[in-house]
Amino acid sequence: MKITNVRTRVFEWKGHTVAPQAHFCSNAMDELWDKGDSMGTFRFHGWTTVEVETDSGIVGLGNVALAPRIAKAIIDQYLAPLVIGHDPFDYEYLWQRMYRSTHAWGRKGIGMAAISGVDIAIWDLMGKALGKPVFKLLGGRTKEKIPCYASKLYRNDLDEMQREAQSYLDQGFKAMKMRFGYGPKDGPAGVRENLNSVAAVREVIGEDIDLMLECYMGWNLEYAKRILPKLEQFQPRWLEEPVLADDIDGYVELNKLTSIPISGGEHEFTHYGFRQLLEQRAVSVVQYDTNRVGGITAARKINAIAESFSVPVIPHAGQMHNYHLTMASMASPMSEFFPVHDVEIGNELFYYLFKGDPEPVNGFLELDDDLPGLGLELNEDYFDQFTIIE
Repeated sequence: MKITNVRTRVFEWKGHTVAPQAHFCSNAMDELWDKGDSMGTFRFHGWTTVEVETDSGIVGLGNVALAPRIAKAIIDQYLAPLVIGHDPFDYEYLWQRMYRSTHAWGRKGIGMAAISGVDIAIWDLMGKALGKPVFKLLGGRTKEKIPCYASKLYRNDLDEMQREAQSYLDQGFKAMKMRFGYGPKDGPAGVRENLNSVAAVREVIGEDIDLMLECYMGWNLEYAKRILPKLEQFQPRWLEEPVLADDIDGYVELNKLTSIPISGGEHEFTHYGFRQLLEQRAVSVVQYDTNRVGGITAARKINAIAESFSVPVIPHAGQMHNYHLTMASMASPMSEFFPVHDVEIGNELFYYLFKGDPEPVNGFLELDDDLPGLGLELNEDYFDQFTIIE
């Protein structure tokens, strides 16, 4: 079997979108003097799909969520010629071809995200060719079903946040993640707002439910050092991305400072990047995203490294490319799950573009032993809600 073509399409959402609101979620732009929606550059309202075609007629499906038009151009111009004509089962060789040939500019960021999309499609293709789900190719089932946590709770009116938290309890979730809305430039009043929001959610869910806290790179080291001791009373399971992804020394210092585990890795790339984080004890929870980090080929190596450090891997964003890795790895105790709702940040766009993602039941996800590949297909029901670029 040989790869004959790589088809990419960009899907840009033109349907209903929830309007942005102030203090919705802290983020890396917050420290700058700026007007408008600081989350604007972190809203993902487009997606690249990658279809790797073969001479046997089997097609593998991958995806890229970052900078879709640029990802498409990279795949079309640079990556597709590197894999066409080759056996998809030589996946390590193909990954190395893509990685090494683009190393001058593609070893992190959008270049690696583009490689991820092709690699995910190749793994989907291999599963379909063998008639096996991808997790069976990665080591098989390590858990009966996957525990997952509800991930939304953006900063809102506190009564509304409490109602949302209660809804996740009613659905059977035993863990959930909330976002902070305030950072360094908001001063002591912002600190108080952040503490009040955590207290409000914890009041509803009690002490027996795991609560995760998300900063999305919206703080700096000084601010984080001041607020972390105040957050310990709420016993969060982790504090996510408190500082910029490049501030590894900051992560190291915070991870030593507090009893709250520091998590990160959503904006890190390849097993080399994660080896550095783990060797320096910069994070206590690894959170790569498979469609950014280098695809399944890179992610499985990260799982092995993390397991040797006894650091759990809980991938960012859920979604099937992550669920298969979680199912097959003892390093991964649970998954993130974004509840299905109107398009807002953009992670939820996955449900409008693809069919096949499992829905949690009482806080657990199940994968089918008999569904080949990733188990995804394009959802043509919503194609009219997208502008599609071939």
